[in-house]
Amino acid sequence: MFHASLPRLAARATLLATLLLPAAAPAGILDEVPDIGAVTDYRPKIPLRVYSADKVLIGEFGAERRDFVPIAKIPPLMKAAVLSIEDARFYEHGGIDWIRALGAAKANIAAMGHAQGGSTITMQVARNFFLSRDKTLPRKLTEVALAYKIEQALSKDQILEVYMNQIYLGQRSYGFSSAARTYFGKPLESLSVAEMAMLAGLPQNPSRHNPVANPERAQQRQRAVLKRMFELGKISEPQYRKALAEPLRVRRDGGGPGAGAEYVAELARQAAYARFGQAAYEHGYTVTTSIHAAEQTAAYEAVRRSAIAYDRRNGYRGPEARIALPKAGEARTEAIQEALQKQPAVSGFAPAVVLSASPKRVRVAPRDGDTVEISGAGLAFAAPALTPAARAGVKLAPGAVVRIARNGKDGWAITQLPQVAAAFVALDAQTGSVRALVGGVDFQLQKLNHVTQAWRQPGSSIKPFVYSAALERGFFPGTTILDEPLDLSGEKAYANWSPRNDDNLFEGPVTMRHALTHSRNVPTVRMLRAVEVEHAREHLGRFGFDPARHPSNLTLALGTGAVTPLQMAGAYAVLANGGYRVEPQLGMTIQDRDGKVLFESGKPGAPQENARVLDARNAFIVDSMLRDAARAGTAAQASRLLNRGDLAGKTGTTSNAIDAWFAGYGGNVVAVAWMGYDDPRSLGGREYGSTMALPVWVDYMRVALAKTPQRERPAPEGLVRSSGDWVYAEFAEQPPPSSEAAAAAIMAQ
Repeated sequence: MFHASLPRLAARATLLATLLLPAAAPAGILDEVPDIGAVTDYRPKIPLRVYSADKVLIGEFGAERRDFVPIAKIPPLMKAAVLSIEDARFYEHGGIDWIRALGAAKANIAAMGHAQGGSTITMQVARNFFLSRDKTLPRKLTEVALAYKIEQALSKDQILEVYMNQIYLGQRSYGFSSAARTYFGKPLESLSVAEMAMLAGLPQNPSRHNPVANPERAQQRQRAVLKRMFELGKISEPQYRKALAEPLRVRRDGGGPGAGAEYVAELARQAAYARFGQAAYEHGYTVTTSIHAAEQTAAYEAVRRSAIAYDRRNGYRGPEARIALPKAGEARTEAIQEALQKQPAVSGFAPAVVLSASPKRVRVAPRDGDTVEISGAGLAFAAPALTPAARAGVKLAPGAVVRIARNGKDGWAITQLPQVAAAFVALDAQTGSVRALVGGVDFQLQKLNHVTQAWRQPGSSIKPFVYSAALERGFFPGTTILDEPLDLSGEKAYANWSPRNDDNLFEGPVTMRHALTHSRNVPTVRMLRAVEVEHAREHLGRFGFDPARHPSNLTLALGTGAVTPLQMAGAYAVLANGGYRVEPQLGMTIQDRDGKVLFESGKPGAPQENARVLDARNAFIVDSMLRDAARAGTAAQASRLLNRGDLAGKTGTTSNAIDAWFAGYGGNVVAVAWMGYDDPRSLGGREYGSTMALPVWVDYMRVALAKTPQRERPAPEGLVRSSGDWVYAEFAEQPPPSSEAAAAAIMAQ
């Protein structure tokens, strides 16, 4: 009997509160309610947002998604939609809608429950800021008192402004502007009437009416809002009919940032936090970076594509984990959900638990609880794990935790998370500004930013700088170098090392140009002997490399030192821009919520002469050799696939294929791609920079250079043609020296 009377008591409490409070107010109740400073001095916590140079949101940091939009900038129809369903007489009552409150109380008493709500917008503001949602008489009395107090302190527009910016609308979104971006990917002013009505239906129950989780209930609520707007004359009949018929395209990705730029956003977050501390996440600061959204997306997708392709070439490894799967019931559901919660959330790779498995059909349970059946082409990759002879560690059986991915419009396929690591960075060759940066295959898998933090052996991608050092010593592209076995047995330092070419063949006398174009190892070592290792190490410093991280021996020629991809990009920029050192940097401008600039990284311009670190003739000659490499050498597919003649670059594959690189440029864009394992091990005997890194570079450049005309590079003054190749003018009268003769002379000393 007692429990049955609770709904009736709650309904009577609401009625009693609304009837008694006006009489009680003069007696001092209003003076005893909580202070309303949080409303009168409204300062919402607005998250830190990170944008690309072209204003695409790429990162958001803060507990709440929220924008603040002044009431004057909120579209009239958005306000009308909210007021129609939540508080139609908002501008007429003094905080309590007596007509609605009495009607609601009567309906609730008749229904012996909570059939209708009588809360006004002002009462909701009071409850959201200061109170719980408990339906008790003291709480309701306080809510009503607060509503009166708020009405005395603020204008109607001010109250509505607070409400429309503060109310929770699901998906971590607070306020209607944030919800518009979350659910529809649009600013508030771009919403249709149908979309506005959908959002206006959320305050009553953001979970129940969430269009992502409950589209049918959300549409029912939306139709109720539209009907109310029409009845109140806020929209015409044609508008009403059009809105009812409009199909809604709700974002199902949670409305988060795009462009695959988590590593860029993290760099921006660190910069903002270093300057402003916790306030960075609450005061509505924005960071605008130098990256280009379309190029960033292209880089991100290219890295993932190459990593997945490599992973598939190496076969299915088996389940990520295994669980003991209960036979049925709640225990089974809980076991599945517990197992899936332990797996990292990686876009495009949904975790799932195998329920049944055979060579022709696999049933799995993903996180959303709906069983997925996979067959046909969706099983091809994991087919070896479905045979009776499959090894125990690989075999798919009930309880196995796997990854599934979309396979076409409606199908699914079994896949796996790539284990290989990757990095990609692109710069403006003239300024060093970062245009795109991908620090790993996925931020959720690898927090380490491989662009800035991974020190790896560069392999053959270091060779252009060795030959650049040779140019400083009087050697030129036509210099003849012997591609023959190099006997170092008489030198103690190299007693256990003998350089060889990747193909284990020797071509005899070759030119410097041929040696670089076709990445011949032995001729490069011979050239390094001729120019001296210490000269080459010092020369590397001009390009931004750290000489201390490169060996003081001949293995330097084969890239046994250590570089980061960002360093490599800066070094190739010197060759691309004609000899100027630029500092690779992610450009950032930080502004407050009012648009005032609080911090700005230096605005880069064209390089000045005092930044020159390399003779323009040297840069031109190395560039001409790298263009040959991209046309006919180890990177020939670059020019062929992109159909451009102004591309230059160099592959790099380290000993035992532990690191795979491609570094190069075209137009005014320098880009570097790298792949390898965090725990260094071989990528495989058939993997090279040309198979793993170059495809990433090509896919990115296809987008980055789409609207950029080809650029021919004029020869600088002081160069002439001699014996079919470029020579410094002062050496034109004498033939380029032979590296063998120079080396012999050095050895004789």
